[in-house]
Amino acid sequence: MADRPTDKPPKDEHPLARQVGTKAERKLRAQRNVNRTVWLGLGMMGLIGWSVAIPTLLGAALGLWLDRQYPVSFSWTLMLLIIGLIVGCLNAWHWIAREHEEMQVEQDDNNK
Repeated sequence: MADRPTDKPPKDEHPLARQVGTKAERKLRAQRNVNRTVWLGLGMMGLIGWSVAIPTLLGAALGLWLDRQYPVSFSWTLMLLIIGLIVGCLNAWHWIAREHEEMQVEQDDNNK
């Protein structure tokens, strides 16, 4: 915790020194997070897309199989497709909420 600035600057600290210290801290933090690139963002978008597509397709496939094996008055395919889509959307929401939370924490650290 030695690289983290204290919350309250000393009263005798010059404003220019405080500003330079804040910018230096921000630059060091940016250098530590160099692995967060555009490709990582695109990969995350793909991960979110697959997290919606896979449960939807699995639900549809299971529904097709159930419709062939156990014919009933309603469509298993449609019902399980919708359930898979809902599960996929909840999964994507979870990923986005987690990334948003990490961004908020990072942004709060930058504003200190």
